[in-house]
Amino acid sequence: MGYKVAVVGATGAVGYEMLATLAERKFPVDEIVALASSRSIGREVSFGDDKVLKVQDLETFNFKGTDIALFSPGAKVSDIHAPRAAAADCIVIDNTSRFRYDEDIPLIVPEVNPQDLEMFENRYIISNPNCSTIQMLVALKPLHDLAPIKRIVVSTYQATGGAGKAGMDELFNQTKKTYVNEKMAPDVFQKEIAFNCIPQIDVFMDDGSTKEEWKMMVETQKILDPAIKVQATCVRVPVFIGHAEAVTVEFESALDENDARDQLRESDGVVVLDEREPGGYITQKECAGDDAVYVSRIRKDPTVEHGLSMWIVSDNLRKGAALNAVQIAEEMDRRFLKGALDKAS
Repeated sequence: MGYKVAVVGATGAVGYEMLATLAERKFPVDEIVALASSRSIGREVSFGDDKVLKVQDLETFNFKGTDIALFSPGAKVSDIHAPRAAAADCIVIDNTSRFRYDEDIPLIVPEVNPQDLEMFENRYIISNPNCSTIQMLVALKPLHDLAPIKRIVVSTYQATGGAGKAGMDELFNQTKKTYVNEKMAPDVFQKEIAFNCIPQIDVFMDDGSTKEEWKMMVETQKILDPAIKVQATCVRVPVFIGHAEAVTVEFESALDENDARDQLRESDGVVVLDEREPGGYITQKECAGDDAVYVSRIRKDPTVEHGLSMWIVSDNLRKGAALNAVQIAEEMDRRFLKGALDKAS
């Protein structure tokens, strides 16, 4: 009834979340395999409350007979092993950036463009978007349905968890050093992240944008609408988990802020917490561990004819990575595979 599932990169922060999310959502798993590099062989990872998996070697693993593989090992590793898994008729859901911009590979946010999953047969690979793009589009798609979006200006405040466990460790260790008047040179980030904000995520492009900012533009156009213009500024902040975004949207036609708020309240995956009083909004610390995309501070932008501004927050390891990948697997189950989820319920 269920599936044989592999989690690739199982010892990383996102890999742990993938295993936890599969178990929490009762994805129909008959057999599950944890895969990582050879240096992690034999390490133990948890699946649910009572199952412990020994990590196997990705390099030598035979994907024949594996139905679905959730990948989060880094783009270079996915480049080698995702096509290998796909060639064995295993459906790959890849969380890295490697395949996002290939025209024949679907880039999916289930609440936004599930219809694009039909493209999976091209190469048996489905790509998970960038974490900052996912949460923004979950919030903006319902509004785009009411009034087409013309332009997005977004500033992100992204957690160190977006750089994996090493990023969180660097924040933790630098913070400890600061309290005893010691310095710790940056390794993961370009500058010291403790008590600091760094306006660079990924490498710089020729036009002065960073690649993270470029990703938000290109992915929004691929997933939602190629006509939408996007201007992004992406900033790393001293937070462990949770990305926040200050978003201003210009629409093609008028959209009342109350109508927008009502639409978002009825939208899948969105929670509106928008009280115009001290503390009447969500923060990164409060969203950690939750699946929802939270929207607060919805208000009119008086600088353009049809504009709204809002504050969007989500757990980058959950909806920004692991949850979105599992939701893609659930959509594949319902649309193209056995329908095991529906049968189980």
